[in-house]
Amino acid sequence: MYQADSSKAEEFINHEEILATIKYAQENSQDKELVRSILEKARQCKGLNHREAMVLLECEDETLIEEIYSLAREIKQKFYGNRIVMFAPLYLSNYCVNSCVYCPYHVKNKHIARKKLSQEEIRQEVIALQDMGHKRLALEAGEDPIHNPIEYILESIQTIYSIKHKNGAIRRVNVNIAATTVENYRRLRDAGIGTYILFQETYHKENYEKLHPRGPKSNYAYHTEAMDRAMEAGIDDVGLGVLFGLNTYRYDFVGLLMHAEHLEARFGVGPHTISVPRICSADDIDASTFENAISDEVFQKLVAVIRISVPYTGMIVSTRESQKSREKVLALGISQISGGSRTSVGGYAHEELPEENSAQFDVSDTRSLDDIVAWLLRLGYIPSFCTACYREGRTGDRFMSLVKTGQIANCCAPNALMTLREYLEDYASPETKALGTEMIVQQMQYIPNPAIKKRALDYLKQITEGKRDFRF
Repeated sequence: MYQADSSKAEEFINHEEILATIKYAQENSQDKELVRSILEKARQCKGLNHREAMVLLECEDETLIEEIYSLAREIKQKFYGNRIVMFAPLYLSNYCVNSCVYCPYHVKNKHIARKKLSQEEIRQEVIALQDMGHKRLALEAGEDPIHNPIEYILESIQTIYSIKHKNGAIRRVNVNIAATTVENYRRLRDAGIGTYILFQETYHKENYEKLHPRGPKSNYAYHTEAMDRAMEAGIDDVGLGVLFGLNTYRYDFVGLLMHAEHLEARFGVGPHTISVPRICSADDIDASTFENAISDEVFQKLVAVIRISVPYTGMIVSTRESQKSREKVLALGISQISGGSRTSVGGYAHEELPEENSAQFDVSDTRSLDDIVAWLLRLGYIPSFCTACYREGRTGDRFMSLVKTGQIANCCAPNALMTLREYLEDYASPETKALGTEMIVQQMQYIPNPAIKKRALDYLKQITEGKRDFRF
């Protein structure tokens, strides 16, 4: 199943170019004229290359940093408005044959409670998630060809889509599983997944191999080239990410952008999403032992410069981050967040005993989904449970062309409001419902197209009458 190491990954993630880029940025980051010229280019909202982006990241001038943040806010607002898409992770199994030194799922960990959900247990988890109000899941599983074969993943996806409970339905399943073959990616595509997500962890090959000493994930090239195989198989939307703190953030930042550039050059469309997790403690993993862990200030700057550099790409932050941290990066570029998350296997339907912990990482933002929805509304954001683009075929280059022309707002704005109305009617507390109703009334006036506005108003009325799943 696992191919021999190849040189393709090292061609598009070129070590010497990354080092040269960092050196160039350090030598030029205090050149105010250069920094402002890069910012001026970025204002055209067509993105930056990795060298230009690294200059911005390395800049230390306080006035220029504020200009970077201001531009990030402007670009975020232009493409994503004040909409924040909601999702939840669903952990199927923590059996794993890899030896990743930063993950408690590693094969030598004898403390963690190993679990794998049956299809009936998956049903219980999904009903619990539906009862919260979730419509979009990110499926997670350790890599284990015996316990978690692709057939198990496919059966689980089928089970999830089949469950209809009260007004609940999971309308889109995104998948975050180990690198696999083109044939298996075709099977995932045919199962109707949304985005295929795979974190690189680090793009530094030597450090990658030290962090993954044994198991199939130790093959750097096979892992790094996974997105190529996924897109070759017809999966339109893929999600990149590194685990900041495993390696120097500068190196991985450049590698991340080079990977995005490679996908754009080869397939005509870059990543659908970029995730920005930081190293986090869990079970026998102590985040304080990782010397490359980054500060909140660096984290915020990374988010801002990624937003400027890849303006059309969605950005995700999970419950690894605290409420305070998430609040700071929402305006700088984040467009998707998880809510009410459990990172343990079976954590939604059943409360676990501490000694039976099966979590992949410790959750920092432990609030309920309703608390997070209310929080977003108070901050002026629209919590969106929309999955319409996936189901209407607006994926890959079709999605990106709509984003780049600004036409996507004609779909996203009303869809966000309609899915928010569904949530308010079916799941919200009285306080959240009042906040959300006020937000919907306020935002309807900003829909410029009269025909779309009229349809949306009609759909919103029908939702209050008990009908569901209207979409543009």
